[in-house]
Amino acid sequence: MKLWDKGISIDKKVEQFTVGNDREIDIHIAKYDVIASKAHAKMLHKIGILTTIELEQLLGGLEVLANEIEAGEFVIDDQFEDVHSKIEYELTATLGDVGKKIHTARSRNDQVLVACHLYYKENLSLVREKVKTLFDTLLSQAEVYKDKVLPGYTHLQVAMPSSFGLWFSAYAEQMIDDVFLIDAAIKTVDQNPLGSAAGYGSSFPIDREFTTKEMDFATLKYNVVAAQMGRGKNERTISVALGSLANTLARFAMDTCLYMSQNFGFISFPDELTTGSSIMPHKKNPDVFELIRGKCNKIQALQTEMVLITNNLPSGYHRDFQLLKENMIAAFEEIKDILDIYNYSIQQIIVKDVDINDEKYKYLFTVDNINTLVVEGQTFREAYQKIGGQVQDGTYVPDTSKKHTHVGSIHNLSLDKIQAKFPK
Repeated sequence: MKLWDKGISIDKKVEQFTVGNDREIDIHIAKYDVIASKAHAKMLHKIGILTTIELEQLLGGLEVLANEIEAGEFVIDDQFEDVHSKIEYELTATLGDVGKKIHTARSRNDQVLVACHLYYKENLSLVREKVKTLFDTLLSQAEVYKDKVLPGYTHLQVAMPSSFGLWFSAYAEQMIDDVFLIDAAIKTVDQNPLGSAAGYGSSFPIDREFTTKEMDFATLKYNVVAAQMGRGKNERTISVALGSLANTLARFAMDTCLYMSQNFGFISFPDELTTGSSIMPHKKNPDVFELIRGKCNKIQALQTEMVLITNNLPSGYHRDFQLLKENMIAAFEEIKDILDIYNYSIQQIIVKDVDINDEKYKYLFTVDNINTLVVEGQTFREAYQKIGGQVQDGTYVPDTSKKHTHVGSIHNLSLDKIQAKFPK
């Protein structure tokens, strides 16, 4: 059941090694192969390869498969190499010779390529939507807790006053930068590669503009060699975008774990969102956020993997490209779950009151003390030395009266401006 079968048996060990776990992976792109096959069939009819009756038969057969995929009933059996051979087999089993015509003017290479383009495009958009949901949640939390004091740290040492409003909205605005990269990745994959066949086009008079519109691509990848060279480059671009988002979420998760610890004690979560210890009954472990951190670090490693698989490959198709799908698809499924669980959990955060008069926080306000002296006429260097001397000799008294009024500071979060900045 191979699309390239010439009637010659292949060694079973070689077959097992080359197929790998494509069957399991290809379930994720089955829907998109059907979409591309429908567009391809319509194009073959347009150029006179298929009759109207044949087109209707193929579209009907593909719709049956689409419904099976949607219902979770579609299975790629062991005798098939991949989803593409399975779909063609099912069409042929149902429609006879008409089913065999679906492969006219295309190669398995551009079948895989266009299915991946469609999968990547849709899932990047889904990730973007989930980022926007978490973004909105964080800005909402920033508004709710804008007046809740949070010590700020540099080098993990007490530094300057901050707030939960500043903390929540900082990560919200960080995600805007991640969306810029996601949008760039969407633009990269929103190009139709169908028609590149094995990488050098077809002698059939195919209409690539037609399939581009039919599959709702923004444009097509005109040069057929460039289209095939997109394999690997698409994945490298996407892995940069997902890695950037994963970095933001991993750092946020680290903050969350840190702030939950008794040594900080700034936040907590309901018991049902935490886990316990098998021997320490007092434990409330932030396993959700620790797993987010670990999973996000794995996703950040994806870029290196994509680069090393494809680096310095010559133009044209190479079987190495088969290795791109598994961890790329896994990363998409993982990041979607991470965004969902983060949004679910962070809405239930318990923000505690921080006693700013606690001895360990007294130096949060040294910079404000210095600024007060500068306003009164001293140079910054003189004021710095004076407050520094007070810290050293134990006479320092914090000035907690200062307000930070500039845009984006603790008392002027500019949440409306951050909201408006999110790319439309």
